[in-house]
Amino acid sequence: MKIIETDLPGCLIVEPQVFGDARGYFYESFNHDKLAAVGLKPNFVQGNVSSSARGVLRGVHYQWPNPQGKFMSVIEGEVWDVAVDIRRGSPHYGRWTAVLLSAENKRQFWIPEGFAHGFAVLSERAVFSYLCTATYDPKADAGVRWDDPDLAIDWPVSEPLLSAKDTNAPWLKDIAEDRLPVYMP
Repeated sequence: MKIIETDLPGCLIVEPQVFGDARGYFYESFNHDKLAAVGLKPNFVQGNVSSSARGVLRGVHYQWPNPQGKFMSVIEGEVWDVAVDIRRGSPHYGRWTAVLLSAENKRQFWIPEGFAHGFAVLSERAVFSYLCTATYDPKADAGVRWDDPDLAIDWPVSEPLLSAKDTNAPWLKDIAEDRLPVYMP
């Protein structure tokens, strides 16, 4: 397993060791001991799978309180996956990073608690899988506008297919401070 740091501290790309031959391939999609050896010790309590068509943009979502760390991968297709630091007091507040996740590259993306997350589908269809460190809490469910000019996320889709929730999400500057995660150095 190879760990690649992104330009946003805490968000990591994980490249699993893939064993392949003429029959296909095998890789460990999660190994607690190997992640712990590089300093990641997530306690996953929920797994999710979503399927989306080309041009769908989901996000930018987070939970507060009861934040979720997320470990993402793509089983089929290709997505552009984004993490945004929205933690009050963080020296990286409002910054984002992105990684291309695909069935082909088998990369995984770790986004710690306190970050917002979104993705855009680049392939005809994508099946997206992720493990979470907290269960979904509808009362803590929140989001930031995908096209917030203060974030200036460089999405690779110009006219994404959005849910009503994502279309109507607030700008980051309009979210009350008590509805944002807190930076804990």
